Amino acid sequence: MSVVKINVLTVPAEQRETLEKRFAHRAHAVESSDGFEWFELLRPVEGTDQYLVYTRWRDEESFQAWLEGPMKAAHRGEGEGGERPQPAATGSTLWSFEVVQQAAPKGA
Repeated sequence: MSVVKINVLTVPAEQRETLEKRFAHRAHAVESSDGFEWFELLRPVEGTDQYLVYTRWRDEESFQAWLEGPMKAAHRGEGEGGERPQPAATGSTLWSFEVVQQAAPKGA
């Protein structure tokens, strides 16, 4: 079964728009990575300043290959003026899960 990686990003209110724009304009390298199954950026709606970056992978090896290849390359990019932009998040934690059960809508 698949593995899920959830990156928990602590994002101050004044940086939310910046974070969302950066994700909207990201390189999209993850979508063509071998073993990639799903991505979602989840915005908090109440009581927290933590965004969740949800990705699902065929297996741990696929995630690690992306982490060491396309993800590393994408995060070496430079911003406007040749400088690397300041992070929008003030903290980050990675949660890891194995999918043990799943369901889809009937008839899908």
